[in-house]
Amino acid sequence: MGNASVVTKFILLGIPYTEDLETTLFVLFLGCYVFTLMGNLLILLAIVSSTRLHTPMYFFLCQLSVCDIFFPSVSSPKMLFYLSGNSWAISYAGCVSQLFFYHFLGCTECFLYTVMAYDRFVAICYPLRYTVIMSHRVCAILAVGTSFFGCIQATFLTTLTFQLPYCGPNEVDYYFCDIPVMLKLACADTSALERVGFVSVGLMPLSCFLLILTSYSRIVCSILQIRSTEGRRRAFSTCSAHLTAILLSFMPVVLIYLQPTPNPWLNATVQVLNNLVTPMLNPLIYSLRNKEVKYSLRKVLRQVAFLPEQ
Repeated sequence: MGNASVVTKFILLGIPYTEDLETTLFVLFLGCYVFTLMGNLLILLAIVSSTRLHTPMYFFLCQLSVCDIFFPSVSSPKMLFYLSGNSWAISYAGCVSQLFFYHFLGCTECFLYTVMAYDRFVAICYPLRYTVIMSHRVCAILAVGTSFFGCIQATFLTTLTFQLPYCGPNEVDYYFCDIPVMLKLACADTSALERVGFVSVGLMPLSCFLLILTSYSRIVCSILQIRSTEGRRRAFSTCSAHLTAILLSFMPVVLIYLQPTPNPWLNATVQVLNNLVTPMLNPLIYSLRNKEVKYSLRKVLRQVAFLPEQ
């Protein structure tokens, strides 16, 4: 990976066209980051502390919350560090790590959304067999599988990017190390690798999206057959939360990696939304329309509020 490379560090140039806005962006991004961590930690605490929520759906929601804690942590701390006036430099190894964990967690979430769609498909289309199909063993295999295949995809993309020699300019025209901006700095022809990366990055989310679409097509057909208006409303309410989170997660991938002519400002804006805003909104999406989660959250918050008296 590094025999031909003489670059030992890279300089992150930050978000394009945001000169003299460092203080404003620091306050805004710090608020989003803290809110993201707090929201997802509360969701984890609410699910773990309530035995009523120890079901496959909430098990996968816990895994999603863990991903949403670590995903923004890949790029946000470094971004906040240089926005506060510190060095914009990042080591070669740090850049490799950033790219790997960004795609590892992003791919894991992508696979996880697919598994969550399958879980809702089984729950709504085969309710009597749900506990048999989605057993503890199956849930564990699916959870490990999402991380395993996410790791394989991230390893492939990272190796693809850093097998190239980096021997010239070291200024990354972005706020973190990602594939498109790193390939621009390589001292070699990257056209073939760009095509391979384009197919790889595009094929994985497209396959997941088609599987999700298949699951929800079957779900909609089953919901429409429910005679009870209340039953249809509850089923649609649960599924609409999942679909909202899925759209927020998949749209940035399409806009960033599959556009024919990259737009630096658009890419950075969408990437910030994907890195900070989507993980921040997920706890709200999954809790505001879910009575059981809201009840458990209120219980947890009451216990925290009464803690000093004990």
